[in-house]
Amino acid sequence: MNPQAFLAKLHKFEIRIRKAVTSQMRGNFNSVFKGSGLEFSDLRLYQYGDDVRLIDWNTTAKGHGTFVKIFKEEKEQTVFFMVDVSASQDVGRSDRSKLDTAKEICGVLTLSAIKEASHVGLLCFSDQKEKYIKPANTLKHGYRTILELFKLKPESAGTNLKKMILFGLEVLKRRSLIFIVSDFIDTGYEDNLKALARKHDLVVIHLYDQRETNLPRLGIIPVFDTESKKTIWVNASSSWFRNRMKNLFEDNSKTLEQLCKQNKANYLSIDASEDYVNKLIKLFKVRKK
Repeated sequence: MNPQAFLAKLHKFEIRIRKAVTSQMRGNFNSVFKGSGLEFSDLRLYQYGDDVRLIDWNTTAKGHGTFVKIFKEEKEQTVFFMVDVSASQDVGRSDRSKLDTAKEICGVLTLSAIKEASHVGLLCFSDQKEKYIKPANTLKHGYRTILELFKLKPESAGTNLKKMILFGLEVLKRRSLIFIVSDFIDTGYEDNLKALARKHDLVVIHLYDQRETNLPRLGIIPVFDTESKKTIWVNASSSWFRNRMKNLFEDNSKTLEQLCKQNKANYLSIDASEDYVNKLIKLFKVRKK
């Protein structure tokens, strides 16, 4: 697919989502996309009736009175995409891998965001920073972001979610709407993901491929691990092995979904070969509520 065909496909899907969201919710598309829209402004002394959850305990502990945080409406929302481009994302059909789907999802959402005058930024990562684009809010910047994502060829095969989420925490100072798109085949990232959800409005998009959970019965076959660059032999006809693969995926998905729920982040699971547009429409319904 060439860049022009890629953009044409994204425009078609973005219009489909916008029409569905506007008609089904009878509301403003802008309000669905923009997250909380609040940022810290100042402190003032506590007054009777104030929400105790707004008390700034660090300032209060200094002994000069009880202070509460004041928030103001944020006029310009930042929408930031964190996209896993490691080698495990290359799994899928020859014409449609998990990475292809990730690029399309982020492209469609970037179009939506830039039309609402949001600042849009991008981090593509493996076990290192593959591409970082600082947030900006011009239409030209939005298209540049999409094209950079489309043509990206990762340099590293590895994955380090923990390190890359920390990078996101460090560069995004203001509360933002963050979409993190990955297959989450990694460990040790959970605490950083919790911190990201606490500081920002977080949407987790968990990509997978059917062949990762439902291997064809092909007997003993060689499987090449794209990240470790090693080939191992597995018995794809073994019920024990097939059940183990399925259970590992299901356990990982449930753990990730529960982690998101506990930290008030949106969780969306998408099969890379399915029609993800309907899933995105459902996500907007949830965020509207």
